Amino acid sequence: MPAVEATKSTRKPTNLSLDSALLREAKALGINVSRSAEAGIAEAVKRHKQELWLKENASALASSNAYVEANGLPLARHRQF
Repeated sequence: MPAVEATKSTRKPTNLSLDSALLREAKALGINVSRSAEAGIAEAVKRHKQELWLKENASALASSNAYVEANGLPLARHRQF
């Protein structure tokens, strides 16, 4: 799946409920709340996709690890370190 780049996509106005004290502080510090929220959501999506991939591929990873434990690394004799 190709990664979605938020900076190249069209923007959609969205309503969010945020902690009012945090919002006041962010605005006082000159933080772009929309961009910060977008960055946080992008990070959450990335982490969720990583977790989902690991879950979906757990058996293949376990099988590969079991093979290496039992047989060593394939082509290990050709390693130069």
